[in-house]
Amino acid sequence: MKREMMAVAVTAGLVGPALAEDRMQVFPNGSRPSARGPDATFTGSVRVDPQFAAPGETALSAGHVTFEPGARSAWHTHPAGQLLIVTTGAGWVQEWNGTKREIKPGDVIWTPPGVKHWHGATATTGVGHYAIQTSVDGKGVDWMEKVSDEHYAK
Repeated sequence: MKREMMAVAVTAGLVGPALAEDRMQVFPNGSRPSARGPDATFTGSVRVDPQFAAPGETALSAGHVTFEPGARSAWHTHPAGQLLIVTTGAGWVQEWNGTKREIKPGDVIWTPPGVKHWHGATATTGVGHYAIQTSVDGKGVDWMEKVSDEHYAK
């Protein structure tokens, strides 16, 4: 990438300072360790596989999130919105006071900035998706209360 283009990419938050070089970099599979979704923000078994950009490295980040059947996120918002790209299984998404909607591989879900929502697996089938978001002032998500079992079952 030319220096001018790299400067634009760094300024736009597309790559972090550690990537601001004149050479392509390859980050091998396994160089970004998987993590369990924290109990404070997820219900059930959830695994997060970071794809790029650890917090603080750049404003843009992505992870592949895998939910076992019945697992789900807590209610939350994103200051700059979020894209989900469903890769496996079947899941649900729902915005506050909205209808729970089924999601399947190939579906792309856009959640606008500040919209309170949750997403996760169906009761019988796991789901995987890429979650892509941009941080604002160093924050990419605002976590809220957990989705109750009663609400999840509706």
